[in-house]
Amino acid sequence: MYKNDIYEIRSNEPLTATVWRMVLAGDTQWITAPGQFVNIALEGRYLRRPISVCDWDAGTLTLIYKVVGDGTEQMSRMRPGEHLDLLTGLGNGFRTAVDTQRPLLVGGGVGVPPLYNLARQLLAQGRKVTVVLGFNTADEIFYADEFRALGAEVLVATADGSCGTRGFVTDVLTQCRPDYDYFYACGPLPMLRALCEATPVSGQLSFEERMGCGFGGCMGCSCKTKYGNKRICKEGPVLEKEEIIW
Repeated sequence: MYKNDIYEIRSNEPLTATVWRMVLAGDTQWITAPGQFVNIALEGRYLRRPISVCDWDAGTLTLIYKVVGDGTEQMSRMRPGEHLDLLTGLGNGFRTAVDTQRPLLVGGGVGVPPLYNLARQLLAQGRKVTVVLGFNTADEIFYADEFRALGAEVLVATADGSCGTRGFVTDVLTQCRPDYDYFYACGPLPMLRALCEATPVSGQLSFEERMGCGFGGCMGCSCKTKYGNKRICKEGPVLEKEEIIW
């Protein structure tokens, strides 16, 4: 179930040179699981912009987005007090009711934000959470301290070796050998595929895809799975490791 509503911008600030955090005030009752997303209408833009939800409470939601084009650049220029038209509560999010005591959360770049509320929920359930964050350089790192503040163990990989393990998130698994019995992941497709090949345990993966409507009507983001075609915006973005056809 999704809802169309107007939200007020409370804050909009840069976390890195290209990554911004926006806090919106409004109705959050339609967001029910970590990993869901919102679809934002921008003035002068034909298609809405899908942005994953980083965190939410009874009256606010936090979005983290990367400035990669005209639409997100337009968002970065918006100020507190302005309003945005959102479709909220979109997508099938991460499930926390699974048999795991030591979940591993793996995020690459802008795949990091939806893992934050997930970590919060898993820690509140008494799970031991390890988070692996992958970036290109140390200058691009964000939210590592926020995950630590929740109580999670945080391991960082940078492609150039400027912070943490040199290489990719899979290099953290082989070099640091974190103790885990299940995984959750969000990031670019090559990272997700490499992660599935590197670990024998089950898990859930959040996929990125170009979306037209964002709620399953246009069929533009369909993908093949072992159980037939699924829409990333509706049956996804979170899919089970075992159902994915690479």
